Amino acid sequence: QVQLVESGGGLVQPGGSLRLSCAASTFTLDSYAIGWFRQAPGKGREGVSCITRSDGSTYYGDSVKGRFTMSRDNAKNTVYLQMNSLKPEDTAVYYCASSRSERCSNAMDYWGKGTLVTVSS
Repeated sequence: QVQLVESGGGLVQPGGSLRLSCAASTFTLDSYAIGWFRQAPGKGREGVSCITRSDGSTYYGDSVKGRFTMSRDNAKNTVYLQMNSLKPEDTAVYYCASSRSERCSNAMDYWGKGTLVTVSS
């Protein structure tokens, strides 16, 4: 099975930055769409960002546009989420997920176990 392992979460003050990483195994990133999702306490899952499979276009949820940047390193089979200007409402468990389809959706094929980001003073 494809395995995805997130890292980089932690506690950060409002206005601070974190970079999350997602390392993939058993496949190459360019064969999948891959995205970041998050789930805040007591809330449903929210799409954060996505890199499409074939053309590599990057998309962001409205709540993170201008603050978060997603990138990938195919040689390392790793994707990143650079998070700047963090807000308390960004507090959530962040998941990476991959899909054999062209783009991301709620029905991703593989999911990581998540990494917790807490934004608080």
